[in-house]
Amino acid sequence: MGYDDEGWGGQGAENATNAHAFTVSELSNNLKRTVEDIFGHVRVRGELSGVKRAASGHLYFGLKDENAVMDGVCWAGQARKLAFNPEDGLEVVCTGKLTTYPARSKYQMVVEKMEPAGAGALMALLEERKKKLAAEGLFEVSRKKPIPYLPQVIGVVTSPTGAVIRDILHRLSDRFPRHVIVWPVLVQGEGAAGQVAAAIRGFNAIDGMGAVPRPDLLIVARGGGSIEDLWAFNEEIVVRAAAESTIPLISAVGHETDTTLIDYASDLRAPTPTGAAEMAVPVKADLDYTLADFGKRLAFQRGRLITDRRERLTHLARALPKPRDLLGLASQRCDELSERLPRALMAVARTQESRLNRLVGALSLSSLKQSIRYRNERLTSVSARLNPAYATKLDRLGERLVAQGRILESLSFERVLERGYTMVTDADGQPVTAAASLGAGDRVDVRFRDGSVSMQVDGGEAGAKSVAAPKPKPAPAPKRKEPPAGQGSLF
Repeated sequence: MGYDDEGWGGQGAENATNAHAFTVSELSNNLKRTVEDIFGHVRVRGELSGVKRAASGHLYFGLKDENAVMDGVCWAGQARKLAFNPEDGLEVVCTGKLTTYPARSKYQMVVEKMEPAGAGALMALLEERKKKLAAEGLFEVSRKKPIPYLPQVIGVVTSPTGAVIRDILHRLSDRFPRHVIVWPVLVQGEGAAGQVAAAIRGFNAIDGMGAVPRPDLLIVARGGGSIEDLWAFNEEIVVRAAAESTIPLISAVGHETDTTLIDYASDLRAPTPTGAAEMAVPVKADLDYTLADFGKRLAFQRGRLITDRRERLTHLARALPKPRDLLGLASQRCDELSERLPRALMAVARTQESRLNRLVGALSLSSLKQSIRYRNERLTSVSARLNPAYATKLDRLGERLVAQGRILESLSFERVLERGYTMVTDADGQPVTAAASLGAGDRVDVRFRDGSVSMQVDGGEAGAKSVAAPKPKPAPAPKRKEPPAGQGSLF
């Protein structure tokens, strides 16, 4: 049977072979089973590339070396168990199986376990991150806040089930019991970094006005472990939260030789969680001893001061004169004056008695009558001289008053009215001096020599409307006092 254009044996191509015609799905499934059977358990070392975490929690990435690249996936359940946060450029060793993705004719590795390719890779990543954060100034010494000497409330961020919190509480109880608030968090694995950062920010958000008091000091603590176990405290979110904290913060992550990035951002680093408790509070017994010692020293110094002042007062008192010496002269003078006082009183009494006798001898009825007559004669003489002078002065003042009255009468407005003039006043009795101040309908009073009439202004011209009062009788002219003889009249 030979081959020709018709196919084998001259028949059509469809009859040339007995091979089974697979569907695409059948072939894809056969390939999937074959790959999974042959590569059911593999370990692959490579560099992470294009790391992406889906909303479902699945982790998608690429594993590459200098010649090839392979897709990888880590399901959500396994991804949450990773001790570190996968990032681009990190060299890792993945354990899992190979499989295919029929929808795209691709093969990929399903990773069940992922670990850094070595401590060197993590340290390189750690060093790179440290340089980045240091360049932003998060590790500057000037940012660090002083630790309070005796905080009233201490906030602790740690796992509530580990030995760390028990060690801290025990050490605080031994040294100086304080009010402690524990914020429980994961300290390892997926989500640990987010919880630690949220706890630090949560403590800072407490305003102290509610039932929960605001801490005066924070302690972020975790026990020792490998670099992978402590990796959550190297995450940027934790470091930034520690740097932003307004509450002083002590980091106590790992043992004395362990160093994480939060140690650089915190205000104080403790070698162990127990050491953090020792740094947080002083020893109460030491304070009691110190206070007692200060009390003894104060009492001693007070007694010494009183003794010194007493001695100084004694020395100063010796330089002062004695009270009896100061009062001796005054007492002696008082005694002398006491002896002289009765004699002086007797002498004064005799002197006043003699003066009184002389005055009494000078008094008699005839002398008193003579004195009265003398006083009366003198008064009569003075009155005779004063009366004509007073009479003359009074006459002059009267004449002057009459003259002033006549002048005043000649200047009176009534004399002007007698010459034919009138005086106009408004309703309030105020004189009207200008026609412009009146309006139509205004009432005015016009006073003549012999009386007044009431008028109303009409169109700018006033017309008598009614008489307000009858004409009064002219008042009699005042009787003029005749000037004294010999004096002419001004009128």
